[in-house]
Amino acid sequence: MADDKGTLLPRILVIDDELAIRRFLHTILSNEEFALHEAEGGHSGLAAAAAFRPDVILLDLGLPDLDGIEVIRRIREWSQVPIIVLSVREREDDKVAALDAGADDYLTKPFGVGELLARIRAALRRTLQQAAEPVFTSGGLTLDLNLRRVTVNGAEVPLTPTEYDLLRLLVSHAGKVLTHSQILKQIWGIAYQEQPHVLRVNISNLRRKIEADPARPRHIVTEPGVGYRLKVME
Repeated sequence: MADDKGTLLPRILVIDDELAIRRFLHTILSNEEFALHEAEGGHSGLAAAAAFRPDVILLDLGLPDLDGIEVIRRIREWSQVPIIVLSVREREDDKVAALDAGADDYLTKPFGVGELLARIRAALRRTLQQAAEPVFTSGGLTLDLNLRRVTVNGAEVPLTPTEYDLLRLLVSHAGKVLTHSQILKQIWGIAYQEQPHVLRVNISNLRRKIEADPARPRHIVTEPGVGYRLKVME
C-alpha cells in the first residue's frame, strides 16, 4: 500500500483476538502512516503473514485457536520478519519462552503508545540495516564488520575477541531482545547456557569501553530477568 505521493508504507500485521485492542492499534498506527492488516486468530494470522508479507508483526500470545508461541515458531520456519509480542502475560518465563521461540521484542499490556512506536521503528531500522552495507552506526557507536573495527565518537576502541563477538551479535540483532541463553549459546556454546555470570562479566567489560557512563548504559540495555538489547539511536 502506498500513500498519496506513491511512497510505499511500512506494513504492520496485528494478530489479536480483542477487537478493542485492534481498533486502538488501528487508530494509532494509521495516524503514523502504516499500512495495517488485522487477524483475530493464530491460523488466520499465519495465513495473513504469508499473503500480506508484513514488515512487522504485532502478536498477542493468548489467541483462541493457537498459542502465540506456536505462531512464532511457525513463522520462523520461513520468515525472519520482526515479531513484537503484545501480551498481558507478565512472567519472565513467558517473556523468555516467546523470545527463545523467535520473537524480537516483548511489551506487556497495557503499554505506552510512544514506547510501542519506538519499538516498531527500531525493528524497521534493524531490517533496513541488515539489507544495507556492513557498517552499523548508532548514537556515536560504529561497527565496521568488514574491518572488524569499533569506534565511539570517532575514536577507535580496542576489544578482545570475545567482546567483539558479543558486540557483533548484539549489532546483528539491534533493537531485538536476546535472552541470556541465546547469547551464551551463540558466543560460548551450549555448555555455558547455565552460566550467566560469564555473560554479565563480559557485558560489564564491554560497557566500560563503549558507554559514556557504564552505570547508565545507552547502547546495551538490560531487560531484567530476560537478557539484553542493543538500542538503535539516531
